[in-house]
Amino acid sequence: QVQVVESGGGLVQPGGSLRLSCAASGTISKITAMAWYRQGPGKQRELVARISASGVVTYADSVKGRFTIYRDNAKNTVYLQMNSLIAEDTAVYYCNLDIFVGFGTRSTDWGQGTQVTVSS
Repeated sequence: QVQVVESGGGLVQPGGSLRLSCAASGTISKITAMAWYRQGPGKQRELVARISASGVVTYADSVKGRFTIYRDNAKNTVYLQMNSLIAEDTAVYYCNLDIFVGFGTRSTDWGQGTQVTVSS
């Protein structure tokens, strides 16, 4: 079983920055993709950023130019650097990994997430 633990959230003022971390543990053969999602109050969970095994990154339009996703493969960790935060970024942030399991890929179960609150 592979588990993920998110950390780094907190309360920040508009215009501030945070860096989220997601550490994976367990038996991992190959991570094919890493992604960050978020779910704001009364909203559906949405994809924020994704990085593929080859290093191709994608971002939601709402965070382009402000957020950066990057990874440390040796540590099985993915990060989300968030700059110029706005109130609309307030949400619980989750990470998710796609893992090769021999017959194909599967996604990790959702963790507890980490709360990001942007408020003055």
